[in-house]
Amino acid sequence: MDHDLLVTLKALSDASRLRIVGLLAARPAAVEELAENLALAPGTVVHHLKRLSAAGLVESRPRRPYVEYALKVDRLHQVGRMLDQMERGSEQEAHLPGPSGEPLPAFEAKVLRSFFEGGRLVSIPAHEKKRLVVLEYLRDRCFSEDQVYAEKQVNECLALYHADVASLRRYMVDAGLMTRNAGKYRRPTLSVPMPG
Repeated sequence: MDHDLLVTLKALSDASRLRIVGLLAARPAAVEELAENLALAPGTVVHHLKRLSAAGLVESRPRRPYVEYALKVDRLHQVGRMLDQMERGSEQEAHLPGPSGEPLPAFEAKVLRSFFEGGRLVSIPAHEKKRLVVLEYLRDRCFSEDQVYAEKQVNECLALYHADVASLRRYMVDAGLMTRNAGKYRRPTLSVPMPG
């Protein structure tokens, strides 16, 4: 997460500071006015204003005999846009594309986000259901064509994702995602029942 956004969200995580932002949204005010409206000590209000100022949410300007504080509405809009972008990004992540470009179901997308980092498999899942998701993902990316693959080809492709190619090969065969015969690998073909 963006550091400035984090600072801003922390500044807004306090009820008194949120109330100050609410008052300043209506109109600029001095410390004494804010303290009176919020039933807080002026020193406490100054503390909260410093936090809001550090987050870029308020600005001060002299207004004799006081200093007046105003809400920086453009910064609030910017924070809103950043949060919207984060939300859109997480929605896109939740729908990672499948082999044909269609979004993956939420569980599969979550598993892949958990076990892949920078396009590489961090670890092979111990849980069988999660491991199957990872193996199907690898199979669809490495062996999309219906053809015979030599073991060397299988190793080279799987090595792009994880160093333990022997385990990945074995798991794929055990799960029925690939067939192995005399060192040759192939995606299993779906048998179509003959009309009776």
